[in-house]
Amino acid sequence: MNKVLVLVNITGLIIGISYGLHGPILPIFAKNIIGASYSELGFIGLANFIPYMFIPIFVGILLDRFNNGYLLAIGTAINSTSIYLLSIAQSVPEIMGFRVMTGIAHAFFWPPCQAIISNESNEQTRVRNISWFTMFFVMGFMIGPLLGTVFLEGLDITYRILFQITSFILASTIIFALLISRKSITNHHERFSLSSIKEMKKFPEVIILLIFCTSSFGIILSIYPAFLNDSGMSDTDILLLYFAFGISRVISLALASKFSKKTSQTLIAATIAISVGLAISAVSDSIIMFAVALVFMGFGFSIFFPLTLEIILSRTSKAISGKIIGAYETVFGVGWAIGPTLGGPIAQSFGNQTPYFVFFIIGIAVTILAILCRKKLEPKRVKNR
Repeated sequence: MNKVLVLVNITGLIIGISYGLHGPILPIFAKNIIGASYSELGFIGLANFIPYMFIPIFVGILLDRFNNGYLLAIGTAINSTSIYLLSIAQSVPEIMGFRVMTGIAHAFFWPPCQAIISNESNEQTRVRNISWFTMFFVMGFMIGPLLGTVFLEGLDITYRILFQITSFILASTIIFALLISRKSITNHHERFSLSSIKEMKKFPEVIILLIFCTSSFGIILSIYPAFLNDSGMSDTDILLLYFAFGISRVISLALASKFSKKTSQTLIAATIAISVGLAISAVSDSIIMFAVALVFMGFGFSIFFPLTLEIILSRTSKAISGKIIGAYETVFGVGWAIGPTLGGPIAQSFGNQTPYFVFFIIGIAVTILAILCRKKLEPKRVKNR
């Protein structure tokens, strides 16, 4: 593994730690300290994810023109600031405003990292390298909740201090981003174009699967911790459950290269796993059952990313890979926005468990579609010479 990939993986690990440290706690903070309802939690999630519906496509254009390391540094600086500001939030609108900043920052984090990895990889190593990066990020997301438990239970600090600590940890990644910028490949000859949107239209089946996956994931990130809290789980229980979620994701990503040999079958299994996890969540009443649900969903959410990205990158020109990555991430943003937008009001109006039943039914329909279209869920294979 070359130096650039090592630096990108370290960046992913640290940012993952910061996300895992504050992410599961934020909905609880908003509900119990600020007084947010489930509908407002959905709007907070929407505020976080709605920038990701638009900004990645423009970041993708920038990726082919400017140094990706500098773009990554911009994202980490904005992200660190947005999380620090959570520590002074006093109302739901303030939290929403700060989460908009987080959404913008994430658009300057994930696509640049993907582009850097893609530029440092060939067709044979791309799935592996992207999976490893994602695995490092998820390992951080797994470590973060454990650190959160230590801070909240062992050191007895407040949620607001936790957000401040998180922001300082995240700010350290600016150093690694600047180191990456010294090695980053830049293609200055690419002109501004939105042609990548047209390219993405060639993959309707992949887009449908992605929107189901990311909308379900959006619910798990935005309102699920509050649902767990209302189901009798303590802050420590919730952080430990997200640790189990992380373990499942890490194992899945470690095996991604093997799973990529049977891409369509794996994606079908992933949609089934997400659907099963959602169904179990709706009827769970113990930490063990919730852990089982999160393990199922952890596999499904994690394996989707490298395999679907490889399907798209393998069938498009490498000359526009930055723009394609931006368009791909925009699809993620659409799904992430849909999840909390629907999930919050549904929970508020029809009961806490209802969103998970609804998305379970949607998941069954998407699984049937994946089975019928499985031939279109395979990447373009490159023969070794």
